Amino acid sequence: MNQSTTRMLTRVKAEYLYIRENGTVSTTELAEEFGITDRTVQRDLNVLEHNGLVISPNRGRWKITKKKVKIS
Repeated sequence: MNQSTTRMLTRVKAEYLYIRENGTVSTTELAEEFGITDRTVQRDLNVLEHNGLVISPNRGRWKITKKKVKIS
């Protein structure tokens, strides 16, 4: 895996953990917390959503699903 892929996966994992700890959060809140753009957050959330780990019940707001995850 190249360095940028590793960095992205680390960031996505951190975002997932942040959502899990804080409940429903906004895209903007994640961008501010991680010092990245809203667009980057949206791409990361798309990865999590595609894997069934987060959902957006309201536009721009995200929460985790009940899918079991083993975090290493």
